Amino acid sequence: MQNRVISRQDLAGFVDDLIKTKSAGDVIGIKAQGNKFNFGPLKSATELRLDYDISLLPPKKYFFPQQETVLKYEVEPAFKVEPVVEERMLCIIGVHPFDIRALQLFDAVYGGNNPDPNYFLKRNNATIIGVDCLNPIPKSFAASMGTNTVEEGFDLMLTDLGGDWFVTVGSNRGDSMMKKYGKGREATNVDLEKRNKVRRDAAKKYKTSLKMKPDEIPALLDANWESPVFKERSATCFSCGSCVMVCPTCVCFDVQDDPALNLKGGERYRRWDACMLPGFAAVASGENFREHKEQRFRHRMYRKGKYLLERYKYLGCVGCGRCGTSCLADIALPADTYNLLKEGK
Repeated sequence: MQNRVISRQDLAGFVDDLIKTKSAGDVIGIKAQGNKFNFGPLKSATELRLDYDISLLPPKKYFFPQQETVLKYEVEPAFKVEPVVEERMLCIIGVHPFDIRALQLFDAVYGGNNPDPNYFLKRNNATIIGVDCLNPIPKSFAASMGTNTVEEGFDLMLTDLGGDWFVTVGSNRGDSMMKKYGKGREATNVDLEKRNKVRRDAAKKYKTSLKMKPDEIPALLDANWESPVFKERSATCFSCGSCVMVCPTCVCFDVQDDPALNLKGGERYRRWDACMLPGFAAVASGENFREHKEQRFRHRMYRKGKYLLERYKYLGCVGCGRCGTSCLADIALPADTYNLLKEGK
């Protein structure tokens, strides 16, 4: 597999060919949404905004929808249950490295000995075309987390060299796409150094950083369970859940049944749920294991910085900064809490 360099015009033609032929399925790309950006279906390459800073929602929504039916059932005339599994081919263009790392965590959570078919029938049929983030938002600390670049998890990765695009080929699928639709030329060592310099320059633009290495976070949390930081930080929390609903690594869901009005059948669906919501840890007896917002806030910090790492080998935070941007109380960003704990505040 050989990396390529492709002109802006040829990249636009490459995207338009994918849209026209649907050879990789429906083409999703990053588009402007007012003065923000979000992923959505592309009609042409002119809609694509690869210079964006952050998407409102992470691309996980295409593999783990906000709400999806998982089974339908009938009670009359005879009891019958049928699973609902959607298989869909997608090509998603413009995924930042930290969102690719988040998808790798999802793969670990929903994989294992009993992989989730609702997730993997979409995930395994998806082509991921990433793009290096050259304009990070002020709240992002991906460079501190080591997630501002990735070496795997994508089919193609684009880096803006100023005039042309450097295309890192990450899979056989990506290699085949470039051979079929891509133009340009093979990348040289000079081109590779240009790409690396662009990445180094982008890493210097991050305004938020951790005051420790990412692998120090679990031990830091182990030593600070009783820290007053959690109570102080959570005092102004609205328990609105904005932070967790935009998070690319939040994997939790709730399951509910929706019976038909005639009670002869219905469907079961799952939808996003999250630990910062007051009812998340409530059980049928009426007990709530994290009734107070301090408990929920602390749990989120431990889940992002310790629990997921211990179970799935990935930290539960990729430093994208979405939570900090969406939080009205300005308390959600994990880097801020971890830095306060490190300082002994």
